[in-house]
Amino acid sequence: MRAAVVIATKDLRQRLRDRSALTIGLIAPLAVAALMSFAFRNADTFHMNVGVVVQDRGELASAFRAGLSGPELRDLVSVHVVADPRTAAKQVRDRTLDAAFVVPVDFTRRTLAGLPAEIQVLSSTNARIAGQVASAIASSFAAQVNADRLSVATAMAAGSPSARLDALESAATQLRIPEQAVNHPTGAKQLKTISYYAPAMAIFFALFSVGFAGRSFFAERREGTLDRMAAAPLRPSTILIGKVLSVFVYSLASMLTVVGISGLFFGADWGGPTGVVALCVAMSLAIVALSALVIVFARTEQQVQALGSIIVFTLAVLGGNFITVSAEPALMRHVALLTPNGWALRGFLDLATGARSAGNLVQPVVSMLIFAVIVGGIAIVRSRRVLSP
Repeated sequence: MRAAVVIATKDLRQRLRDRSALTIGLIAPLAVAALMSFAFRNADTFHMNVGVVVQDRGELASAFRAGLSGPELRDLVSVHVVADPRTAAKQVRDRTLDAAFVVPVDFTRRTLAGLPAEIQVLSSTNARIAGQVASAIASSFAAQVNADRLSVATAMAAGSPSARLDALESAATQLRIPEQAVNHPTGAKQLKTISYYAPAMAIFFALFSVGFAGRSFFAERREGTLDRMAAAPLRPSTILIGKVLSVFVYSLASMLTVVGISGLFFGADWGGPTGVVALCVAMSLAIVALSALVIVFARTEQQVQALGSIIVFTLAVLGGNFITVSAEPALMRHVALLTPNGWALRGFLDLATGARSAGNLVQPVVSMLIFAVIVGGIAIVRSRRVLSP
C-alpha cells in the first residue's frame, strides 16, 4: 500500500502543477453553479401578469374581477385591466401579458337565467404554464358558479316558493365548495437552485478526472517510467491503485470545497457535514473505479480522451447534472438511478430539502459503493493482463 501512496503522491504533484487543476476542480464548478443558480433563480416561484377584459357589468363579472385580486391569488397573479379583447390578444402575443381573461357581455344575465355562458381565456404557446394556470382559475370560478346554480335549483325543486328565489341566489353566492386541494410538501424545506446545481457541477467537473489518470498512465508508458514500475516487485493492481488514488484525493477535495463554499457564501443548506462527506466519498470512489476502467481498456492516449469524454457526458446527461431529474420523463428518472452521479444528486437533493437526514442516506451511498465495487473489480481483473511486464 505504501508504494501505491507514493505513486499517488507523485501524480498529485504533477496534477497540481497544472493550473487547469484549480480551474476544473474549483473555479469552473463554482462559476457555472452560480450562473445557473442566477439564471433559474425564479424557478422555485411562479408569478404571472394577466389581463382582464370585463364587458359585463353584472355582479358575477364583478365577483370574478374581485377574485383575481383576492388574497388567494395575490402571490400568483398581477391583474391588469385591458380595454377590449383585441388589445388583450395582442398583448398576450407580444408577451406583455402571460394570459388574459375576457368576461363577455350578458355573462351574468345568461348565467342567472340558466343559459350557457363562458369566460374566455387567451393564452400563448410561449407561456403554456401561464395558460394552464389561467384556465384552472377560470374553471375554478365556473365550478363555483355551477355549484351555486345547482344549490338554488335543488332548493326550488324541493318546494321552496318562487318569492324566495332572490334570497336563495344571494345566499348561494356566499357558499364555498367544501372540498379543497391543499398542498402538503413532503420535504421540510423548499429546494434552492444553488443547492442542486452546486453539487451537480462539482460532480460534473470531478468526472473529468477520469481522463487524468489515463493520460498520466500513457505518458509514463511513453517515457518508460511504467516499465520500470512494472519490473519492480509490485503487483499490477498496486500500480493501478496508486494511479487512481490520486484521482480519489483530487475529486474528493474538489467536491467538498465546491459544496462547502456554496453553503458558506451562496446559501445552500446541507443539514450538517456528515451526509455531505459520505456522498462525496462514495462518488469519489465511483470516479476512481471509472478511471481504472478507462486505463485498462484504452490502448492509446487518444482513446483515453475519447472514452473519458463519452463517460463524462453520458453520465452527466443520464444522471441529471444539467436538468433536474424531476423535470425529466419517468423513464429517465429510472435510468438516472443506474448512474452513480444520479444517486449522489438524489442524496444531495434529500439533504437540501430536509427529506432525509444524514443518517438516512444509506441507499444512495450503498448504491454508489456497489457501482464502484463492480466497475473497479472489472478494472483490477483486467489490470493483471494489461499492466504485467
